[in-house]
Amino acid sequence: MERDVLQEISQNKMNRYQWFVILICIFLNIIDGFDVMVMAFTAPSVSVDWSLSGAQIGLLLSAGLFGMAAGSIFLAPLADKIGRRLLILICLVIAGISMLACAFVNSHSMLAALRFVTGIGVGGILASSNVLASEYANTRWRSFAVSLMSTGYGIGATIGGILSLTLIEHLGWRSIFLAGGATTIAMLLVSIWLLPESLDYLLAKRPQQALARMNSVLQRMGLNYLDALPDYAKSDKKGGGDFAKLFGGPRAFQTLCLWGAFFLVMFGFYFVMSWTPKILISMGMSPEQGVTTGILISIGGIFGAAIIGLLASRIKIFYALSLFLGLTAACVFLFVAVSVQVSVALIVGLLLGTLINGCIAGLYSISPTIYDADIRSRGVGYAIGFGRIGAILSPTIAGIFLDKGLAPATLYAYYGVVFILAIALILMLSHAFYRHKNEPAYTLKTTS
Repeated sequence: MERDVLQEISQNKMNRYQWFVILICIFLNIIDGFDVMVMAFTAPSVSVDWSLSGAQIGLLLSAGLFGMAAGSIFLAPLADKIGRRLLILICLVIAGISMLACAFVNSHSMLAALRFVTGIGVGGILASSNVLASEYANTRWRSFAVSLMSTGYGIGATIGGILSLTLIEHLGWRSIFLAGGATTIAMLLVSIWLLPESLDYLLAKRPQQALARMNSVLQRMGLNYLDALPDYAKSDKKGGGDFAKLFGGPRAFQTLCLWGAFFLVMFGFYFVMSWTPKILISMGMSPEQGVTTGILISIGGIFGAAIIGLLASRIKIFYALSLFLGLTAACVFLFVAVSVQVSVALIVGLLLGTLINGCIAGLYSISPTIYDADIRSRGVGYAIGFGRIGAILSPTIAGIFLDKGLAPATLYAYYGVVFILAIALILMLSHAFYRHKNEPAYTLKTTS
């Protein structure tokens, strides 16, 4: 009797252990959200302490994003060679130690360097935990599991903001980095103890003791043991390195569409997250109202990621994401129109945060499904890294347009068009993906 292990997991109901692994991934993402946003919380205090210029503060704020791009592109692909678990543990060490070190620096240049290093660790964790959550979920709940994991980022950022209000006032800005570093190291210890390896990785790469490690996980999932590892029969005979596999055959078009979608969505996302408070203030809101709207956008993101995941359990994730992108574009246009009415703008801001963060979660849900296990972390890492380029460019380009006198309302309209362009890429990706879905790169079967 033939048994397809991965297909069995994909078709069975989700059990408690699978949800437990996804919960660990959520906590990993909470740590990421805190570690990435910590500079935004501490920037005003650091600026006063060291008398920094705007350009120097800008360097501190962007260093983490550059690091995340580097971590996604250069570090995350190693998970396909050494395993998702080991890569996550290494990245937790990198992020934890660099966060702790940030509390003891005496210059902005050293702080910027350490923020870059922290970003490298966070980029590796984000891509690998995204893949791991996808691989432990069944087909029906896969998009929801990855989207649920994405809520951790907003939760971490919110916790960081609350802690900063208390700790900075009484203990100074360095205490925030100490708290973040200590929490990251604590998560490292938890992960060493509880985080399992990916079954897809164990089957595809067959590291030492792969059978024993796989049976240990299968036992926790309540599934039958394997007497031997399944045959690994590749249907794709083409050679080439792992990078070349991202562009092999029909996958080339899918990869380009995915990269383009990540770039556009993150380009628009970071404009909304970075510039909305300042633009609203320039359009007549008080500083407090502008900041409140920015916070509501962040809070909305926690719900948006979960909502698109639930929607994807009912309809295809590509269509759910396209719907969110269209509503986001409409909400961006509406946001400018109602900005003079503070109470209405706050409600629209919360809705905008829900939708735009749901778009990011939708992309995270789609990306692991495009690639086979042996190149999945590389494919996801590169896609996220390419998106980070858009994240880095977006606030700068927006600032240039505003400096040239472009009206804020017009600028918002331009960025709304970005989400419409992303819809086209997602629909093309959907067509290409389902067209070739019945052409698997390998089969994993064994007899029981």
